[in-house]
Amino acid sequence: MSVAGRWLVDGEAGAAVPPDDRGLAYGDGLFETVAWRGGRPLRWARHMARLAEGCRRLGLPPPDAGTLLDEARRLAPAAGDAVLKIVLTRGGGGRGYAPPPAARTRRMLSVHPWPRRPAFEAGAAVVLCRTPVAVSPALAGIKHLGRAEHVLAAAELAAAGAWEGLMRDPDGWVVCGTRTNLFAVRAGVLWTPELSRSGVCGILRAEVLALARRLGIPVRVGRLSLAAVREAEELFLTNALIGILPVTRFEAHRLPVGPVARRLAAALAAEEGG
Repeated sequence: MSVAGRWLVDGEAGAAVPPDDRGLAYGDGLFETVAWRGGRPLRWARHMARLAEGCRRLGLPPPDAGTLLDEARRLAPAAGDAVLKIVLTRGGGGRGYAPPPAARTRRMLSVHPWPRRPAFEAGAAVVLCRTPVAVSPALAGIKHLGRAEHVLAAAELAAAGAWEGLMRDPDGWVVCGTRTNLFAVRAGVLWTPELSRSGVCGILRAEVLALARRLGIPVRVGRLSLAAVREAEELFLTNALIGILPVTRFEAHRLPVGPVARRLAAALAAEEGG
């Protein structure tokens, strides 16, 4: 069964979103992109926890996680793989930035075909984007709808012949990919950028950090310079759909698929299989 073109708005199949929706007008909302594998959502509890934190930060009434799961099961295939996207907005509110005093959260769910990605052994070609990622401590970490800088950065990739691009903040610190979190191995230590000012706290990022600590791999979360990225022994990317994907080319530099990425990917596969 094709999953393209299937969506619900507040539980109603194929319903339209009115033009006064604050998500459309101001990016006033949140989203989650969930891997639906073999007829079930992966890491549902982690996604719901991040969505709840986003609602808290934006002051949105949180939806019921059980309702979201019931609606997801109405849309997604009972067997097989798909991408489930959940969008929450503050609903309608007329003109003006000030949120309405009695907002009603609008929920939109849609399903999409499973995406293609480079094979693990082939890895990804990655470039440095010119477009910086915005600094906004009030929004850092959550998946809010204001993603214009990521749209601009992603537009740079095709011309560069790259699968992904790294984004820096205005101070020059490497923060993330256009759609991924970044990990670097330096002197046997696994580094990932800290995200208190910019970026999204990815579901797979949290999973990989927890896995690495359980496996006894030294972990550091901190600021990562471009020089440190260029000097890394290994680089790999993560998100909820691709899992762990090694970087085998960054700019003009070739990198191996390294032992840390292999070890973590094997541990992740074992957990998902269990």
